[in-house]
Amino acid sequence: QVSLVESGGGLVQAGGSLRLSCAASGSIFSVNAMAWYRQAPGKQRELVATITDDTRPNYADSVKGRFAISRSGITVYLQMNSLKPEDTAVYYCNQNIRSPGALLGRSYWGQGTQVTVSS
Repeated sequence: QVSLVESGGGLVQAGGSLRLSCAASGSIFSVNAMAWYRQAPGKQRELVATITDDTRPNYADSVKGRFAISRSGITVYLQMNSLKPEDTAVYYCNQNIRSPGALLGRSYWGQGTQVTVSS
């Protein structure tokens, strides 16, 4: 069994910063791709940033230059700077995790953490 636990969300004024964390735990052999998504009220979930061992991080155009994704072991982070009201959403982490004995990894989701940016 694998679980992801997120932390770091909250309320911040426009122009402020927050750092989200997502730690995996459980039966883990390896972690491949890691990503952050977000979902604003009334909108579809959208990809914010991705990171793997083999490629450079990728970002949605709306967050380039302001957000930075990084990883340390089985924890993925999202540093969010120069936050805007339109960044308000529930942020979800996603990790592709391979368990011992498994041939392939599977996708796991965190529980989501609320980020609210006031103007």
